[in-house]
Amino acid sequence: MTGVSFSREEGIARGARAVLAYPDMGKGERDADARLEEAAGLALAIGIEVVDRVALRVRAPKPATLFGSGQVDDLALRARALDASLLIVDGLLTPIQQKNLETKTELKVIDRTALILEIFGERAATAEGRLQVELAHLDYQAGRLVRSWTHLERQRGGFGFLGGPGETQIEADRRQIRDRMARIKRELEQVVRTRGLHRDRRKRAPWPVVALVGYTNAGKSTLFNRLTGADVRAEDLLFATLDPTMREISLPGLDKAILSDTVGFVSDLPTQLVAAFRATLEEVTSADLIVHVRDIAHPDSEAQAADVAHVLNELGIAGEGSAAPFEVWNKADLLDGERGDALRAEAAGRDDVVLVSALTGAGIDDLQTAMSARLTTGRRTRTVTLDVNDGAAMAWLHQNGDVIGQTDLDGQVVVDVRLSDIDWGRFRRL
Repeated sequence: MTGVSFSREEGIARGARAVLAYPDMGKGERDADARLEEAAGLALAIGIEVVDRVALRVRAPKPATLFGSGQVDDLALRARALDASLLIVDGLLTPIQQKNLETKTELKVIDRTALILEIFGERAATAEGRLQVELAHLDYQAGRLVRSWTHLERQRGGFGFLGGPGETQIEADRRQIRDRMARIKRELEQVVRTRGLHRDRRKRAPWPVVALVGYTNAGKSTLFNRLTGADVRAEDLLFATLDPTMREISLPGLDKAILSDTVGFVSDLPTQLVAAFRATLEEVTSADLIVHVRDIAHPDSEAQAADVAHVLNELGIAGEGSAAPFEVWNKADLLDGERGDALRAEAAGRDDVVLVSALTGAGIDDLQTAMSARLTTGRRTRTVTLDVNDGAAMAWLHQNGDVIGQTDLDGQVVVDVRLSDIDWGRFRRL
């Protein structure tokens, strides 16, 4: 097929024509159409053309093929009629289910995990991101050697239960994967240590850190660009951002803050990626403020928000000891009708929500004021004694606090200043 290429690990085709199947098991907050729409977006993100999509009710998953035999035959017919070479199953397949589906349909078959891993493999731009993706891919691939590495099938033979050179080759390949995973983990441990040092330096610096989190394609990067004037990649595409980006911003009443744009979440995020990207998302754990950006115009906005909360909890980011997130309801420019009016009224009545359009800039001033208020909440009057020549400390207090009085005493200055607990801690570390 012209214009189609394949990745080394999984053979996922770029430019391929695909049939998309969602196994609807009658549970979950999303309806089948929404799941199919999102999965088609994931496929589009790596250039796969979805030529047909179908939700198949699965009351009792078949251990061998997941779908029933009639459903499998139907998928094969759909693919042949539309000249499709790929079957995407928007769910998790066991290695044996994947192999049997390929045999019965005569199609290349991938599941949701493989699809997301492939996207991450294409998008990771930094050395750390590439290591994390490779680790996740190796972990996924280790259990699929028998079906992925088809050259081994020609080598099998042997006697009785002893196996032959093919089985020996599989064990050697597994050992190579384990060794490579161990090396990557050691390299990532060094990355974690380096990142930790950078975080410690930032904690000693007099600037709070704000982390943007949210579902993929919620508009985090567009909002990041709007607030910072940066040009981070922002497209109407799932997983347009994978590697964290940090820039300084100005907020009312604050000299400076650091804004961090992070990877977007998605429902059923592969467990391999949750573990692999823990180091990257540690940036969120140390943030002074977590801003949850939501695509409020999306029909599944509530379910997406629940998915984000689930991943944050899984990573140990939400809960006691973590910064309390507040919500930015983005894409207000797409709201219309009764639903739009209801959401605007709800946002106006809540102090933990700001309604904005990162695209048009509407509501950005309100957002900046709300972020500043969150970072400066709980300001109390503190008394600080400085050396009369310590101009830097005095300037910092004026920039980050409300100086309400000062008294000169024999080469020293006693300053009464209102500071939040966060800023007081930062000042003491100066």
